[in-house]
Amino acid sequence: MPLFQYKAIDPAGKFISGSLDAGNSNDLEVRLEKMDLDLVTFKQKTPGSDMFGRNKIGRRDLINFSFYLEQLTRAGVPILEGLADLRDGEENPTFRDIVTGLIEAIEGGNTFSQALELYPKVFDDVFVSLIRVGERSGKMSEVLVDITETLKWQDELLAKAKKIMTYPAVIGTLVMSVILFMMIFVVPDIMDAIVSLGGKIPLETRLLMATSDFLINYWYAVIAAPFVIFFTLKYFYNSSSKARFNLDGVMLKLWVIGPVSEKIKISRFTRYFALMFASGITVLDAIDLSKAVVSNAVLEDGIDRAWQQISEGSSISEAFKNIGIFPPLVVRMLRVGEASGQMDKSLNNVSYFFDRDINDSIEAMEPVLQTALMATIGIIVLWLALSVLGPIYDTIATIDF
Repeated sequence: MPLFQYKAIDPAGKFISGSLDAGNSNDLEVRLEKMDLDLVTFKQKTPGSDMFGRNKIGRRDLINFSFYLEQLTRAGVPILEGLADLRDGEENPTFRDIVTGLIEAIEGGNTFSQALELYPKVFDDVFVSLIRVGERSGKMSEVLVDITETLKWQDELLAKAKKIMTYPAVIGTLVMSVILFMMIFVVPDIMDAIVSLGGKIPLETRLLMATSDFLINYWYAVIAAPFVIFFTLKYFYNSSSKARFNLDGVMLKLWVIGPVSEKIKISRFTRYFALMFASGITVLDAIDLSKAVVSNAVLEDGIDRAWQQISEGSSISEAFKNIGIFPPLVVRMLRVGEASGQMDKSLNNVSYFFDRDINDSIEAMEPVLQTALMATIGIIVLWLALSVLGPIYDTIATIDF
């Protein structure tokens, strides 16, 4: 069903804004009347997304959702009543509307997993599949615990990465802005003074003059270039499978960031694979569903090839060894899991090892990035100093006192 953004009025005369699933405008009005609201205005929008199409439901919302639902189901509260409690206490209006839609879908005869499938931008295939396993096995609270822990791990990892990247990004942007200002407004006057001295202008000074002239004439192109490159790459990434494959391959090879990103994706895959395998999902289905969490075409292609080999009779460890993109540790632990019959524990051991390695790698990134930033700034400052002071010193040296 389409999602409508509405403005309504409650019995106290207060205006309420939000969003709600409905078949049409009449259905929307009926649903709001059930909530003691009178419809004023409405417009259709994409579920869970803002005006740029980005997901407005954060990972923290999903963590709270799965955590509180796990607590309620463990206490014996039915899913429908638990969702109603979550809706009443939810502060995010968009997510509150989605929970309302889940309740209405379940009241309409859908299972919990079928209701979640109505919101693919919020609840991915892995999330829905695990909930379906919980429904079939009767172990919903255990499944929700695993989902919550996995989401917490992802959130903590992302928070660490953001913390480390924020300082270099802020300082780098500030310094480059100052340098750009100097190149456009300060350097031209200094260069005019140097040229008027009549001395020989060295190469580094001529390069500085050329750079300054370029920035003065094409400053708008320099500012726009990063955005043009970003949106161009994003367009090709979304529209061409070949471009996506090549760009994802480049991302895995980027200095410092690439290896850490690859470890994060592999750890995420093994964590979800273990979670789904332990929940009773078959190996082939678990691999196929877990593939989506790596979000990288190169790794997805390798997992697809492993899946094909397994479906043709190869062992899991042999298939992942043949594709050649997973580290030896993963292959070794898969082999141990096959031999012991405890694949989920072996994969969890892989995730544990990678988690520690990832944390160490992320912490090691901070001094490396800061050093690289300081070195870059130092080189630029040295270039400016040599370009400006060099000709002045040469001219003074030729004066006969």
